[in-house]
Amino acid sequence: MCAMARPRKPLLSRDRIVATAGTLVDAEGLAALSTRRLAAELGVSGPSLYNHFRTKDEILDAVADTVSAKVDLSMFAPGDPRDWRTALHDWAVSYRAALTDHPNLVPLLAQGPGRRPAGLKVADAVFGAMVRAGWPPAQATRIGALMRYFITGSALGSFARGFVNDEDAYDPADYPHLGQAHLLAERGEQVDEGAFETGLRALLDGLAMQYEAGVRGTWPKQDSANGS
Repeated sequence: MCAMARPRKPLLSRDRIVATAGTLVDAEGLAALSTRRLAAELGVSGPSLYNHFRTKDEILDAVADTVSAKVDLSMFAPGDPRDWRTALHDWAVSYRAALTDHPNLVPLLAQGPGRRPAGLKVADAVFGAMVRAGWPPAQATRIGALMRYFITGSALGSFARGFVNDEDAYDPADYPHLGQAHLLAERGEQVDEGAFETGLRALLDGLAMQYEAGVRGTWPKQDSANGS
């Protein structure tokens, strides 16, 4: 009895669609993704994608959620010894690392989790940990929003690489304080990571001051209730 021939291409699956779409977006940006282009990359007909996803937006949501799934949430687990400030710091570093690995997806992730399961787990973990730490629910909500603004904003682009590596571009007659600006581009990663850490620590310092005021019983009235 003859053995059945193996298919020339791997069978189409949700995971394969998402992985291929993610590779395409990473390489060429969100605008490059279309169902026609994706089908061609997969070597299938366009309609076959709809056996797994109803729309291109559903595919993009799934791709974005793979990034959220890479974010470390262990610091928010009940029983983890880290205090709320250390937990927020370590989570923010992990979150930013996931985003900077996939910069073309940052604008989509910055819109919020929507219905994406991994994204919702991130939001749930942060909010729950802050409430357990003693933050009023309204303030815990704001902290989650604040952290997302800061982290996604830091991952949207590079400050350092916004300068060109050309000393002549920064004439001291016009820009007397930018004499070393041409060196920023080659030190981009160091500058950007340092700026993120500086901003993160300043943000957490401010939150710690608010927290201490709350512990002393001086939470603003609007912070003591759920909601904004």
